[in-house]
Amino acid sequence: MTSSIKLSVSGVTKRYDGKTVIEDVSFELRDGEIISIVGESGVGKTTLFNVAAGLTAPDEGSITLNGCDITGVAGHVGYMSQKDLLLPYKTVMDNVTLPLVISGERKRSARERAAKMFKKFGLSGYENAYPKSLSGGMRQRAALLRTFFLSRDITLLDEPFSALDAITKTEMRSWYVDMAEEFGLSTLLITHDIDEAINLSDRVIILKGSPGRIYFDMEIRGKYTEFALSNDFLRYKRDIIEALN
Repeated sequence: MTSSIKLSVSGVTKRYDGKTVIEDVSFELRDGEIISIVGESGVGKTTLFNVAAGLTAPDEGSITLNGCDITGVAGHVGYMSQKDLLLPYKTVMDNVTLPLVISGERKRSARERAAKMFKKFGLSGYENAYPKSLSGGMRQRAALLRTFFLSRDITLLDEPFSALDAITKTEMRSWYVDMAEEFGLSTLLITHDIDEAINLSDRVIILKGSPGRIYFDMEIRGKYTEFALSNDFLRYKRDIIEALN
């Protein structure tokens, strides 16, 4: 892959209360690439995301974004957790423009920018609605649009589709692949769903052990729909299951 490096995680080790949670974790996320982080619960996936997002500083190692050191500095990377965390007392428009307003952009300007994106994110007609009136998939789209405005460089998604029903989840996965390609989004995704990891990703990284370390880094060739029924897909899935065991 010849695209430029967007995010570099280099030799990251993080400890809590004297216990090492992740150790010497290194990888690079390239421009427009989607990487899934897979591993058992408690292996340190969320800890890795917190470090990558600058929410906590590593005990060792560094994080660089576009070649600039952002270790321990929040606000440079968009981070969306499993829950959409939409504010129930704000309209969808006010929810998605919140990062722009907080960063100092005038409310009118922020609304004008957001309005152009509502159709692409499947939210047309719901600008003045409140989160409680949205379906699960629409709530996730709204949360993703808010994350998009927080950072157009890197998006960290922590189990973003896990609470959705099977049909909506499939639709959202396909939609996100299309959006990522259209906008050149670089994405790190935490998931426990191996099929999701293979379908969405250019690479799958497996964290394993205690402390968590990178055990496996697999490039995926092919995405979605017909690929999900192919022998290559089944081979990738078998290799990932074997690596996790």
